[in-house]
Amino acid sequence: MTVAIGDPAPGFRLPTTDGGVASLEDLAGAPAVVVAFWCNHCPYVRAWEERFNAIARDYAGRGVATVAICANDAVSHPGDSLENMALRAAEQGYVFPYARDDSQAVPRAYGAERTPEVFVLDADRRVAYHGSIDDSTEPDGVGAHRRSPRPRRWGAPSSGRAERRRRPAQTEGLSRP
Repeated sequence: MTVAIGDPAPGFRLPTTDGGVASLEDLAGAPAVVVAFWCNHCPYVRAWEERFNAIARDYAGRGVATVAICANDAVSHPGDSLENMALRAAEQGYVFPYARDDSQAVPRAYGAERTPEVFVLDADRRVAYHGSIDDSTEPDGVGAHRRSPRPRRWGAPSSGRAERRRRPAQTEGLSRP
């Protein structure tokens, strides 16, 4: 069962590739949190990896926190072990915590079914968006309206203009073979 738009986000506390801990509770001051279900071996994650890292870097300055979570079975997918996750994060220069969930409880709680799969949480830690990172695995195929996420919709600070409350969005992920 997937959490719906407007539902409270399930909490988590998970070890990260840098030896720390990623916790939704520890991000209480962030105006928005991006939770991405991720893994090392997925070709779709690799296709979006650079753009996702750039988005995390760009919005960190606005207070948006980003966390990627890998919950793949490291026995059947050794490339997704915590050690290999740490190597991948270092190689790619991830600017966000990359967390490991051996129990797979967090993706189950969110209802995540694929990688990458993104949930954006607002300041109240309710799900404001659920879907893909953008609309194409190819950078040149991204629609102009999707090249830059709209942080105000996610609850991030704006440039100071008056804001209207917008209905949160939910999209279907791209179909994959």
